[in-house]
Amino acid sequence: MRIPHIYQSSELTLNTPVTLDDDAAGHIARVLRMQVGDKVSLFNGKGGEYLSDIVEVSKKKVVVQPLEFVAHDCESPLKIHLGQGISRGDKMDFTIQKSVELGISEITPLFTTRCGVKLSGERLAKKHAQWQKIAIAAAEQSGRNTITVIHPPVDISAWLTQPSDELKLTLHPRAEHSIKTLPAPHSGVRFIVGPEGGFTDEEMQATSEQGFIDVRLGPRVLRTETAALTVLSALQLQFGDLAL
Repeated sequence: MRIPHIYQSSELTLNTPVTLDDDAAGHIARVLRMQVGDKVSLFNGKGGEYLSDIVEVSKKKVVVQPLEFVAHDCESPLKIHLGQGISRGDKMDFTIQKSVELGISEITPLFTTRCGVKLSGERLAKKHAQWQKIAIAAAEQSGRNTITVIHPPVDISAWLTQPSDELKLTLHPRAEHSIKTLPAPHSGVRFIVGPEGGFTDEEMQATSEQGFIDVRLGPRVLRTETAALTVLSALQLQFGDLAL
């Protein structure tokens, strides 16, 4: 049986008991129904993981004791930042979850002309917190020891103009470049994907003005969530740690 891999935001020290955060404790006690003496693997996003024993468990509290540090690292050598036009329903959740599994480093949700999602104030803060929780759960599931940063949503124009040395990419069905023809991205990759309705002509022009390179994926039109994951997979295969 696989040892559960659990994120704990606090500092972790060998042989020092730690009370788990509410989300982690609830998952261990109510979902997995684990007991005293069972083993878990803890990570706090700072690298490596701690093999630990559960020493106390109730419905509201779980205490574990880290016993061994393992310097396990399954992070891709390729740093990737996705600017994703906010999509409706659970499409955004799906994109975040699967992008984390594929090793993405950062995601910024983008308000675009055609995104069709209106969020502000408290609703926006709750949605952002939900997206970060999805990223944490995906890291736990996929065995990563680093948490993908989900940045607060911003307008597309603000994201496009952020200073960056990364290789900048956007999708275009008639682009000259494919991912195989790109130069090696020594400072990482920043790529942008539109929402269900795509980008306006003005937004496409703005990407060009900010140095984004048009790339094509193939002859078929992909949904927004499919496009993001296809680009990420192709980049990891070409420059990262995916293998065939």
